[in-house]
Amino acid sequence: MSASMGFAADPPFPLRGPASRAVPALVLAAVLLAGCSPQATPATAAAPPPVEVGVVTVAPGALGLVTELPGRTEASRVAQVRARAAGILQQRLFREGSDVKAGQPLFRIDDAPYRATLASAQAALARAEANLLQAGAQAERYKPLLDANAISKQDYVNAVAAQKQAEADVASGKAAVQTAQINVGYAAVSSPISGRIGRALVTEGALVGQGEATQLALVQQIDPLYVNFTQPAAEVLRLRAAIAAGKLKSAGGSDAAAVRVLLEDGSRYPLAGKLLFSDLSVDPSSGQITLRAELPNPKGALLPGLYVRVQLEQAEAPDAILLPQQAVTRSPQGDTVKVVGADGMVANRPVKLGGAQGGQWIVLDGLKAGEQVMVDGFQKLRGTGPVKPVAAPAPAAKASAPVPAASAASR
Repeated sequence: MSASMGFAADPPFPLRGPASRAVPALVLAAVLLAGCSPQATPATAAAPPPVEVGVVTVAPGALGLVTELPGRTEASRVAQVRARAAGILQQRLFREGSDVKAGQPLFRIDDAPYRATLASAQAALARAEANLLQAGAQAERYKPLLDANAISKQDYVNAVAAQKQAEADVASGKAAVQTAQINVGYAAVSSPISGRIGRALVTEGALVGQGEATQLALVQQIDPLYVNFTQPAAEVLRLRAAIAAGKLKSAGGSDAAAVRVLLEDGSRYPLAGKLLFSDLSVDPSSGQITLRAELPNPKGALLPGLYVRVQLEQAEAPDAILLPQQAVTRSPQGDTVKVVGADGMVANRPVKLGGAQGGQWIVLDGLKAGEQVMVDGFQKLRGTGPVKPVAAPAPAAKASAPVPAASAASR
């Protein structure tokens, strides 16, 4: 009995060597496979939470469409100070680069010859007036004598003629005196307008006005200041067509259009100007229409000849939407944005842009009030799963070159 029981407990073929060590390895592998079965990890199979993306809520509103155009400043009035009397320049009476008033003396020319001429003309006038007095008295004496036939009719006619000639001499003398007085006045050169005077073009001791009116200085009125700029004629026509079709509204009429100026360093001039006029014709060589704006310049900060960028508000979009530029995808097929629905699903939406303003795109069509447009977290999107929209921070305002407002009519 003990022998049979011992025979059953022993393996029929004893394992020795490497085979005896393989048995525990097989058992361990079986245990590991059992632990990795799908039934062992139900918690890890749950779907991941939705990713957070930044969105902005669409809020349409009236928005002025701004066109940015190149321009140059120009003095509103320019006067050349010239010598209208010939002579030696004796004195300069102003400080170069200062502001002068209309009628303020600027130069003094030697007026001695003109004063002498004035004195001679006054003496000739006195002599003519004396002759007129004598001729008039003789004509009066001859009249009763003619009635009494005491003198011949020819003598009376000669007396009246002498009186008329004396009257003409007096009139000529008065004109000569007036001319001499004008020349004396020309010797004191004054400013024709109020403004800022530049450098003197001649110095004391120079002979001026000899043969031609010598230019002595230049006075420019820089308050207000003009800004001349041009706009493509095609853009103006598209803008008018969009306004006529009701897509845009005129910004108070062209005469009242607001004008802002950006300086060469990118800063904005603090005072706004107004549009004065636009040319009635198109330059055939460039296809541009010339416009002029008037800009207040009370402190003289702007000078004539400066290159500036003019921001002109010519139209208004009644239901425009501003979106950060990163929210819009531009391609040859069109402009699109990603809209987050109420179920958290993201969908592409085509939109119509009206240009850029303040670092943001102006959206004219394609979105409705209250919709959420994705502006951040594009790299977090995974497949077609839902997302969790969170309000994105407001973009910082920055200066940018506005796209012409008329481009909205062509899209």
